[in-house]
Amino acid sequence: MQLHQLKPSKKKAKKRVGRGGAHGTTATRGTKGQKARSGGGKGKAFEGTKVPLWRRTPKLRGFKSIYAKNNIVNISSLEKNFNDGDIISPRILMSRNLITKIKPKVKILGNGEITRKITVEECIVSKKAEEKIKNAGGTIK
Repeated sequence: MQLHQLKPSKKKAKKRVGRGGAHGTTATRGTKGQKARSGGGKGKAFEGTKVPLWRRTPKLRGFKSIYAKNNIVNISSLEKNFNDGDIISPRILMSRNLITKIKPKVKILGNGEITRKITVEECIVSKKAEEKIKNAGGTIK
């Protein structure tokens, strides 16, 4: 091979991306309109003329308080589940399946009658319940 026989290598022109369209203004997005804009187009929830799923589904009504309510135990259930001289505390009530959680607090209400001498610890006791427990010979700590 001699110097006059050399030819330049064939180079492919580099593709210039994002410059198509009319007079180089649309950047291959076609001309104008919703889909040509950034963020354009319909959202994932768009279902054409159909009523969207979020509007078809029934909504929960009412109000749910963010503050937890006390666990409630009536005196009548204490009469059934405990004997004379038993100590009643939130842990013991939970072990006997009278309450499901210890938090926030356990409150004993005066619904029913009690004849057993019981000791109540670490619980809130209503006035009626306190009266009935003391009349039966029980104590509240």
